[in-house]
Amino acid sequence: MAKLLGRLFGRLPIGWLQLVHNRTRMAAAIAGVAFANVLVFVQLGMLGALEGTIVATYDPLRADVVIAPGDAETLTDGSLVARSAVWRALAVPGVAAAAPLHLAKVDFTRPDGAIASLQVYGIAPEAEAFVAPALREDLARLRLRDTALLDSATRGLDPDALAAIGPERPYVFEVNGLTLSATGTISLGAGFTADGALVVSDQTFLRLYGQRVSGAPSRVLLRVEPGAVPVAVANAVAARLAGEPVVVSTLEAAMEADLAYQTTQRPVGLIFGFGAAIGVLVGIVIVYQVLSTDVADHLREYATLKAMGYAHPFFLGIVFEEALVLGILGFLPGLALATGIYAVMAGATGLPVEMTLVRASAVFLGTIAACAISGAIATRRLAGADPAELF
Repeated sequence: MAKLLGRLFGRLPIGWLQLVHNRTRMAAAIAGVAFANVLVFVQLGMLGALEGTIVATYDPLRADVVIAPGDAETLTDGSLVARSAVWRALAVPGVAAAAPLHLAKVDFTRPDGAIASLQVYGIAPEAEAFVAPALREDLARLRLRDTALLDSATRGLDPDALAAIGPERPYVFEVNGLTLSATGTISLGAGFTADGALVVSDQTFLRLYGQRVSGAPSRVLLRVEPGAVPVAVANAVAARLAGEPVVVSTLEAAMEADLAYQTTQRPVGLIFGFGAAIGVLVGIVIVYQVLSTDVADHLREYATLKAMGYAHPFFLGIVFEEALVLGILGFLPGLALATGIYAVMAGATGLPVEMTLVRASAVFLGTIAACAISGAIATRRLAGADPAELF
């Protein structure tokens, strides 16, 4: 390590030598940085899982424009849209097709007796153009009464039983007093508000929810004609529906607004964000304490060097060298431990908690920056000090 740092800085690695001189303090500092990294990684992992589950709710859908109720903040909340919006939207130039979408949640009793929650999508079987290609063949089978597509990653259900689902081996279960036969599967996974997903036809949806009517879907999905610009078509549809309590946007814009709302305004997103910020502060404080103590222990040596004519940037370089070493050596065990924690969390919760290169790189750069800030603060005492005063 000394040779590597010597080549990197082009001088004797004074910072490294000072750290290894007190190995106990160095080990404590590395452990502190690793702890701060784990804290940040866990918070970012949960925030990433939240974002992943939000995006996953849009995965079954294929639409260019969506008409949503004006009071909706996410895909799964808000009041209902008048079905007349379908016909009025179809009259707008550039709109090729429209389909109503029904959304709701339903609880059902798992084989182990626990209650699970499913996000239910109700859509007409003939609306193949509005679902993901992988669902189109199975969607056609939903013309049969009380059939469904069940999430193969539903939390709490036997994965082997779900993997065996097919037209010849349906999975029969009861929800809302209605017996359904799952003849196919989708793969969305569990989220923060539901344990899985369920896709049914619009008619089966209305039987599941006797109080709902076909004239009031949750959303209206639109496909634009080839060559049409979705944003322009959305604006035209919004103008046609002016005065109605609806919001018209592209599906991509609706998803981005959903992400922004749930990660910056809902408590769960704010908690994860604050947790990550606190982890960074913990790392800065730990490294600052170590570096400031080290500076205090070597004040006489620094004073001698300063009296010999060495400028403040030289001392900054020494402390930054220590900060760099602590950042790197603390990041590596933090990354390894966080990856293991991610695996445990994903297995226990079914949430998409996984380490990504982008996240690891961001935390690494943040660790180095936090250590550098700590080093800069730790050297303030040397900046304007008179060498004679340091003896």
